[in-house]
Amino acid sequence: MLKRVLIANRGEIALRIIRACRELDVETVAVWSQADESALHAQIATRALCIGPAKAADSYLNQDAILSAALATGCDAIHPGYGFLSENPDFADRCVQAGMKYIGPAGAVIRKLGSKAAARTLAQGAGVPVVPGSDGPLKNARQAKALAGEVGYPVLLKASAGGGGRGMRQADSPEDLDRAWQEARAEAMACFGDGELYLEKRILNPRHIEFQIMADTQGHVVHLGERDCSIQRRRQKLVEESPSKALNPVLREEMGRAAVAAARAAGYVGAGTVEFVLAPDGLFYFIEMNTRIQVEHPVTELVTGIDLVKEQLRVAAGLPLSFTQKDVAVNGHAIECRINAEDPERDFMPCPGTATFLHLPGGPGVRVDTALYAGYEVPPYYDSLVAKVLVHASTRLEAIRRMRRALEELIIEGFPTNASLAHLIMHDPSFVRGQYDTSFLDKNLVRLLELARTCDCLMDREDPL
Repeated sequence: MLKRVLIANRGEIALRIIRACRELDVETVAVWSQADESALHAQIATRALCIGPAKAADSYLNQDAILSAALATGCDAIHPGYGFLSENPDFADRCVQAGMKYIGPAGAVIRKLGSKAAARTLAQGAGVPVVPGSDGPLKNARQAKALAGEVGYPVLLKASAGGGGRGMRQADSPEDLDRAWQEARAEAMACFGDGELYLEKRILNPRHIEFQIMADTQGHVVHLGERDCSIQRRRQKLVEESPSKALNPVLREEMGRAAVAAARAAGYVGAGTVEFVLAPDGLFYFIEMNTRIQVEHPVTELVTGIDLVKEQLRVAAGLPLSFTQKDVAVNGHAIECRINAEDPERDFMPCPGTATFLHLPGGPGVRVDTALYAGYEVPPYYDSLVAKVLVHASTRLEAIRRMRRALEELIIEGFPTNASLAHLIMHDPSFVRGQYDTSFLDKNLVRLLELARTCDCLMDREDPL
């Protein structure tokens, strides 16, 4: 087993990794920026080092500072978490060159899958269905327009190096495409330093289904079932659940096989996620493969009972997976709601601030992953995620009711969050019936926000008694 692991991240995922390491008797080294001096991950790790100023580019994205900290503290591995450097192939290579394990796939694999166009080609070669579109990157808008005419509008232009919905634009007609090309290319250059684009036909009103996979160095590749991530705003996930109401046993098995085939074709090692869109006609298509642990990984942990971060550490240490495909069983139902420091009434504008009061829900089947504590000041420099509220129950309806209760218990004072919106989603008839898709919030946000305002007014009224 590993001896000492540096965690190249912050917030709740850093805490999550520290906890897994402690249970395996692995020492931890936390790194922190000047904005995170009082952060929990810096307080509870075995050791903690400051690696630079507040801005991510000067700290959590500073490869030299992170590697220097790891070498100075005698670490034998680095865990990147998610975000920041977690999908940077050069960083993975540099960790290995410095004599440390990188807890994730090899740099060459990240590089191969980091290009959405290349990943699409790889999936096709493995027999995994892909959305009709370009077989590689496009040269110019003229080529994109010609292909769009062949596959049919609407189409999506996507950054090959993209992620998180950035560098992506929809075109509904030839007239839209020139504008979409310029905007997608500009955003891709700004976010990723790479303006390469590819094109896909837009599948209208799909479900967003992802399969969790784990693979070891002995050649074992296993999937751990699916997560339905269709409740999104601006292609950012807000609610995830497992299992999905949209899948029957036959379709689930077929998609699971496809996910494993894609991972095998890539020579994948570690934890990863194969993402699909599921069309209303029941056909599914490969989107991409994320080469890291996902924000929503606890959903899978709750329904399978498998600690994914511990498995990451085992695999990095050269050990085989502790389970086979036959051992994986989905029990009950799990839901995750992401709680962000943002104001849904102001177009989800990030609203960092100080948590003046905090009460976290508890009780049977409730899990909260957070780095918040009363008095903690949420920095404005990083992602707005402040907590993940998760529930597990024997049935989906029981899980929904448990999530309603948990969100009612959650109190975060000092800055606005999207918790009320999440609570209303849990009451929405379409969600309760499991009849929703990725357009859910686009269609219902105005109504839900109006309902939230009405509820707030009722709660603010003085009790006449």
